[in-house]
Amino acid sequence: MSFQHQLGSGHRLSPREIEIMRLIAFENTVPEMASKLCISMNTIKTHKKKLMKKMEVRSCAGLIRRGFEVGIFSNQFSNA
Repeated sequence: MSFQHQLGSGHRLSPREIEIMRLIAFENTVPEMASKLCISMNTIKTHKKKLMKKMEVRSCAGLIRRGFEVGIFSNQFSNA
């Protein structure tokens, strides 16, 4: 799944980046995400930095808002 056309600047999100965005949206902490994905906390932090740069936002809240704007998230949160 690629969101290149919505992001502009030739950016597109990897499946792992989308997975991390979803974990952030469900309020997982960095250590929780690292444990669930079997990767280091530094790797999670790097993914978050790259996501924020690609999505042109400054915070996790902005990241989630932008995710809704470009269609990464839909009504899946209505019952969460």
